[in-house]
Amino acid sequence: MGPTLSEVNDSPAVPSGALPAGLRAELTAFRRDMSHRPGTGRQDSRTAEAAAEAAKAAAEAVTSRLEQAGLRPRALPGGTGVVCDIGAADPARPRLALHTDIDVLLLGAGLVLAGLEREGRLPRPVRLILQPAGDAAMGGALDAIEADVLEGVGRILAVHGDPGTAVGRIGLRQGPITSAADRLVLKLDGAGGHSARPHLTTDLVMATAKMATELPAVLARRMDPRSGVKVVWDRIEAGHACNVIPQHAELEGTVHCLDRAAWGDAPDLVHEVIDQVAGMYRAKCEIQYQRVVPPVVNEMASTELLRKAMTLRHGALAVEDTEQSLACEDFAWYLEQVPGALARLGLRPADGAPRHDVRSGEPDGVEDAVTTGVELLTAAALLV
Repeated sequence: MGPTLSEVNDSPAVPSGALPAGLRAELTAFRRDMSHRPGTGRQDSRTAEAAAEAAKAAAEAVTSRLEQAGLRPRALPGGTGVVCDIGAADPARPRLALHTDIDVLLLGAGLVLAGLEREGRLPRPVRLILQPAGDAAMGGALDAIEADVLEGVGRILAVHGDPGTAVGRIGLRQGPITSAADRLVLKLDGAGGHSARPHLTTDLVMATAKMATELPAVLARRMDPRSGVKVVWDRIEAGHACNVIPQHAELEGTVHCLDRAAWGDAPDLVHEVIDQVAGMYRAKCEIQYQRVVPPVVNEMASTELLRKAMTLRHGALAVEDTEQSLACEDFAWYLEQVPGALARLGLRPADGAPRHDVRSGEPDGVEDAVTTGVELLTAAALLV
């Protein structure tokens, strides 16, 4: 059993439930330093390669500071993430894994929990997992799982930034909190020709248009509407010249599913509908259906642990119920292996001012959000 409320608040590492001023200043300086390094600031035109280099630089900086604190962090596959154990492995006490997509938040939690471990105040071993955001389709979580980050873990908790929730608050929901998502690419081929003689062609433009409208419509009728299955097209290409019916067309989109069972059924139905529509126009169709991620489904006990931890630090009003989102998050793959839950950490400034990116150097509410997140993770680790 973890420490009581009074015991937690009496800890010199986290006096009165708040971060020590010195540590908060260090985290603020770390964040601003990283934001001013080349490639780490917000750049909408930034290439994937530059973004990866920025993530590697942040991971290396986090690793260096954790090593200074006497810890032994290791890099995740690809070098953009960090895993760090605090406390010796104990078969009788499975590790609590803490997952975040904000580098400075992991650093803060690591430094606080390392201090508590040295004092003998940590009730069980902890594993910190930093996995940068935006890699749901790139297999980041699956690569981490393949690298055994869940070995010896009994529960995993996640804190991920949310611009829709106010700073100083978290959003929680028991059960599904995000959506499943898959990538769909269709390549249509057929005989082209002059637009004056469409009957002699496959008429791929019409076939493409029909595919774009019929697939979402049929799915909406063939699947339970409560499952929230939606196809959203991101790219449609067909033809390059007037009066010429093309020989090739492509559609690319995302299949969203609110329901875990519907996510399992969707691929077969998608293939069936596509084949039927393509057959109507005598089009040859290549289907690339990529499984991306199931929904994040928060386990009840883990959700309540996060709620209790946040209430301990900031009071019951700091926790708000949140709705299930159509967005996806590859933290879901961890929950396919161990029980856990994800909390949405508020990033929206309370005064309504424009929100800066998490890696921006502007001293806005995001820095207060980092403090809130560190305190939440620390409290959760102490309560287990």
